Amino acid sequence: MAASLPKTMLAQVLVDFGKPYELRSVPLPVPSGPHDLLVKVEAASYCHTDYVLAQGQMFPLPKQLPHIGCHEFAGTIVAHFENPSSRASEFKPGDKVGVPGRAFHACGRCFECHGSKDPVAHDDGNYSVHCLEAENNGLSRDGGFAEYAVVDARQIAPLPSSMTPVEAAPLMCAGLTIFSALKRAKLQAGERVGIIGAGGGLGHLGLQYALKMGYKVLGVDAADAPLALANDLNTGARIVDARREKAADIVQQLGLEDGKKYTAEMGVDAAIILPESQLAFDFGMALLKAHGKCIIVSFPEHGFHFSARDIVFRDISIIGSLVGSNKMLREMLAFSAVHRIQVISRTFSLCRLNELVEEYHKGEGGKLVVDMSRNQ
Repeated sequence: MAASLPKTMLAQVLVDFGKPYELRSVPLPVPSGPHDLLVKVEAASYCHTDYVLAQGQMFPLPKQLPHIGCHEFAGTIVAHFENPSSRASEFKPGDKVGVPGRAFHACGRCFECHGSKDPVAHDDGNYSVHCLEAENNGLSRDGGFAEYAVVDARQIAPLPSSMTPVEAAPLMCAGLTIFSALKRAKLQAGERVGIIGAGGGLGHLGLQYALKMGYKVLGVDAADAPLALANDLNTGARIVDARREKAADIVQQLGLEDGKKYTAEMGVDAAIILPESQLAFDFGMALLKAHGKCIIVSFPEHGFHFSARDIVFRDISIIGSLVGSNKMLREMLAFSAVHRIQVISRTFSLCRLNELVEEYHKGEGGKLVVDMSRNQ
């Protein structure tokens, strides 16, 4: 550890479930293994999962309280473990990196790490985001709502030179998650994808990724501010207000546009469900043509209800999608830089994290980010 580093740091800590964060001085975290790196956090993005955890509804819960949240952040490497691994040695002090939440200290032995064939979530070298023994930054262990954090070198990625930490932090969960969900859909160029929740943190990124991947894109939302945000991106996607248009009508319009005869062949090839709303799920399912894929990213406390008829008679596949591998993270960052993906965000200082949370509940779309360079 560098001698110039402080012994304490400021952090926003969760002291009890359902309560506001408290700004406290806490001990500086210390790398404890060869893959560990100490990062000076420069930007920490707020995710819906942070809210779920803060309410005590997340599994796994933190091992103990108080707890430091945030599983999507970016910053600068400042120190290694005293005997760093070859992977950790690839990063030097001063390197700018992005840090996703999963998976801290993957075991490399379980069937997920050793035997998984999932190209989205598994890396060469026996490392899986679904590891049965790994911890997760900001979830089961402390994360990025602090001045410093310990990260796993196998988990992180260098930032493109054109990307700031404030731009990168939301990509560490929102960007990676929606990018991976699109990959799971396995669409061909020219096929259609519906993004349900198109004006939210994941959705507005998904609109841009999907268009740049060569798909025809239908964005759906049901609130004024997110719809305005989605429209303002000017991606070329068709944006639909689910309060005013019926899924069945949209399917018929798409069928007419594509010159299709039968309703079963009309609609979208894949629908990505981002909100936790049953209405959103139903809308997405109704947009799908026969043999389509419903990609579920959200996980409402009481789940979703689906029709067996959709599964049996229409051959709809329901696929869950978590996040992506380190390889997928690096691909997403490079794609974002090349295609100049816009992260629509508002920033707050660390001391104003509770104000950020209040703004989040207004549901105005985009991402909310703690910018460590802000004092007020």
